This record gives sequence, structure tokens and C-alpha cells, in this order.
Amino acid sequence: MAQQKKKNSFVLQAGILAAAGIIVKVIGLLYRSPLTSIIGLEGNGYYSSAINIYTIILLVSSYSIPSAISKVIAQRLAYKEYRNAQRVFQCALIYVVVVGGAASIFTFFGAPWLVKVENAIPVLRVFAPTIFFSGLLGVLRGYFQAHGTMVHTSISQILEQILNAIVSILAAYLLIRMAAGADESTRAVYGASGSAIGTGAGVLIALLFMFGMYRLNKDIIRKRVERDRTSDDESYKDIFKVIITTVTPFILSTFVYNCSTVVNMYIYQHIMIDYAGMDEALVVIQYGIFATQAISIVNIPIAIASAMSSASIPAISATFATHREDETRHKVRQATWMTMLIAIPSAVGLFALSRPIVQFIYPQKEALDTAANVLGVLSVTVVLYGLSTLTNAVLQGIGKVNIPVVHAIAALVVQVIILVLLLIYTDLDLYALAGANIAYSLMMCILNHIAVRKYLDYREDIMKTYVKPFIAAVCMGASAFVIYNGLYYILPMNRPVLLISIGIACVIYFVIIIELKVVNEEELKTLPKGDLLVKIAKKAHLLK
Repeated sequence: MAQQKKKNSFVLQAGILAAAGIIVKVIGLLYRSPLTSIIGLEGNGYYSSAINIYTIILLVSSYSIPSAISKVIAQRLAYKEYRNAQRVFQCALIYVVVVGGAASIFTFFGAPWLVKVENAIPVLRVFAPTIFFSGLLGVLRGYFQAHGTMVHTSISQILEQILNAIVSILAAYLLIRMAAGADESTRAVYGASGSAIGTGAGVLIALLFMFGMYRLNKDIIRKRVERDRTSDDESYKDIFKVIITTVTPFILSTFVYNCSTVVNMYIYQHIMIDYAGMDEALVVIQYGIFATQAISIVNIPIAIASAMSSASIPAISATFATHREDETRHKVRQATWMTMLIAIPSAVGLFALSRPIVQFIYPQKEALDTAANVLGVLSVTVVLYGLSTLTNAVLQGIGKVNIPVVHAIAALVVQVIILVLLLIYTDLDLYALAGANIAYSLMMCILNHIAVRKYLDYREDIMKTYVKPFIAAVCMGASAFVIYNGLYYILPMNRPVLLISIGIACVIYFVIIIELKVVNEEELKTLPKGDLLVKIAKKAHLLK
């Protein structure tokens, strides 16, 4: 029974999704380096400009679908209403076909009005069909997440990123060869378009995989639906109302929460080109360094919080819907603890080793110093975005879906004011963007935390969740910095030295958090490969 409970632990499922998220982000970073070498910094800038708009439209049309659908289906599964859960799934597919199709058409024909940089228009148009397929993929992922399994989603994410990497590099290379006789900017556009093709190919293979998994489970699903005697069937009209009233707040919250990136891009490009008089190509290159070489690295540990959020919503919704408030608070406490256990040392590690980390992934020397310095400043947002993302999910899970929207709008207003003032009255350039990101994530973190305490009567163990992991992380970060620089002095080879330093740092952190009693044996077992971690800790005499 204990073993079964462990297998069904939402923390374990979140760990599986988080591990997949990290693998996906690492693959993304590894292929971005050769891709940047192929398409150049200018092509990288056009790609960043287009993908930011694509991401925002994706947020509105389908990005929130997995979380929203998993919440609605999980509520019905909590009462064993299997027929109604299946009806929700069918209605969700119809919803995304309509909304995703409209968003794809809008993106393709509206591209000239959506991006400020003209050369990013064809790149954005290549992204357009991917929006439609992403909606269908989102429904299938949400369906399986509602049933408490993150395995299918995790595998599909890894497949998606692998094909994305392969096709992006090949397509970019081939398209640039096709434009061999053209000027540098045209070749950059072709290369960026090739990268966008890779994104679409990745989504398509993930969709085919998830559809295959659904087909494999179709007989089990059908039998369970046929045996359902728990309730009357909900009408499709009522289900569509539920989907729309649930998905819309999710969309608004996710849109406002994430649109800060696009707002930052527009403000930065507008002020630097129109007000400061900087050359457009240089602005594109600078923003590409910020968005691709700094933000993309920060997003690796933030993926853990996103995974925890995805796993938390159906679990929290199910316990809250059945009036098990104590269990809901316990799940929130577990999710926060696990997120901070990884986010805090990740932030410290990025700060301590920012330059070698950037050099490991993006060896292009012309952007190395700038990207490394910006990454160091942004490292604190790993913790802030980790907390705000998780608390967004908690508030959505307990039905307070409008509150994160209000908080995101308030934080966005503050961010815009800070960014405009810094860009106009200082010479901070990309550091102004970093400062605005910190201000936004900090406000979201504070406002969401206040709301969670209010509506759940939630209190957490400050020492166990924040203080002790921070102490362990500082010791780890200092050790990593000293070890890296000492080894590099003896063997001046960045990549092997960095990997060795990170490996030793992880061991140091693991030892300290056990010695400080941040994690005990039972808590270790709830993590992926928890039994192995316990065996290692006992062999090292860290646990009795």
C-alpha cells in the first residue's frame, strides 16, 4: 500500500515532469549553440522577435489548455464521473480546433502588424500552423495529467524537443544554402525561418505520440465509461460553458503573466530604435542575446516550477473540490518545499558560475561577457518565478482563477514604468530589462503569496523551505566557484572543468541539506529515484 501511494504521489509525478522539463531545456540549449553559429546573431534576433509573438498567441489560444482541462476533468474524476470526464475531453477538442485554427490564421495574415522588425514577419508566418497543432497536443496532455500520470506528457516533450533540434539545424542550414547569393540579412531571415520549421516539426511528432497513447488506452477508457453509474450526463452546452469559464481565466492569467516578455521586447526595441537612435540590426542582436543566451538558461530551473504547477493543479483541485482542506494545504506545502529545494541552489549556481555556463553553451565570444553578466543579474528570478508560477497554479486549483490575473496586471504596470525609466534615464541597456524582470517576478511572488495565505489559511516552515536550503546553496555556490577557478587554472578547458565543478557542487549540496535536516528519509523516497538517493545517503552514513 505504501509503495502504491508512493507511485501515485503527485510530487513524484511532478518530479517526472520536472526531469523531462530539464532534459527538454538542456536539449534546447545544446542545439541553440550550433544553430546560432549557422544563422548568426542577426538571425537569432529575428527568431527571438518572432517566437515572442508566437508564444503570446499560443498562450491565448492553447498554452493554458493542459492546466485548465486537467482541472475540469480531475474534478469529475474525483467523483468518479467518467462519462462526463470523457465528454469534457471531446468538447475540449472541438474548442481548440476552433480557437487554434482562428489563431493560426490571425498569426499568418496579421504578422505585419504583430512584429516591429520587418525581417521577423516571414519567420512569424512559419510559426502560424504550429499554433493549431499545439492546441490539440495541449488537450491530450491535459487529459492524461488529469488522470494523475505525467509520463506520457514527459515523453512527448522530450520527443518534441529532439525533433525540434534536428529539424531546426537541418532546415536552417539548407535554407541558408538556398539563399547563398543574397545579402546577410536575407540569409539571416532564411535561417531563422528554418528554426521555426523545427518548432512545428517537434509539436507534430509530440501530437502523433500523444494520439497514439490515447488510442492504446481507448478500450480501457471505453470500458470505464460504460461502467459509470454515478451521475446523469452533463449536456454538451453546459460543458462548453464550464470549459469557457474555466479556460478563459486560465488564459487571461497565463497571458498577462507571460506577456511581460513581449511587452519588454516592444518597449526595448521602440525606445532603443526610435528614441535612442540605435541601429535596428544592433537592437535585434542585443535583444537576441538577452532572450536567447540569458533567459533561455534561466528557464531551465524554472521548468521545475512549471512541472510542479502542472502536477499540482489536478491534485489540488481534486482535494479542494471534495473539501479536504488539510490535504490541500499539505500538497501546497510539499510542492513549495520541492520547488525551493531545487530553485534556490539553481539560482546561486547560476550566479556563481554565470560566465562558464554561458561559455559552455554559447561559445560565441562577441556576446559572452554581456550574456554572462545579464545571466548573473537574472539568477534571482529563478526563485521568484518559481514561487510565483507555483502560487498561480495553487490559486487556480482552488478556484481563485481571477486573482492571478489582477496580480499580473499590477506587476506588469510596475514593470513597464521601471523599464521605461531605466531605458530613458540610464545607460543600463540590457540590464534595464533584467531589472524589470526582477521587479515583475518579485511583485507576483509577494501578491500571490498573500492571497494563498488568505484563502487557504496556509502557513509554511520558513526555516525548512527557505532558510536552510539557502544556507546549503551558498556553501555549494562558494565551493563551486573556488573549485572551478582552481581546476581551470590547472586545466584551462571550460567544459570538462565546469561539469566536474557542478558534479562536486551537487554532492556538497546533497550532504548539507541532509545534515541540516532539510530532507528526511521519507521525503527523499517521494522524489524520482528516491530509493536510490536513500541508499546512497545511507552508504555515506548521512542517514541512519
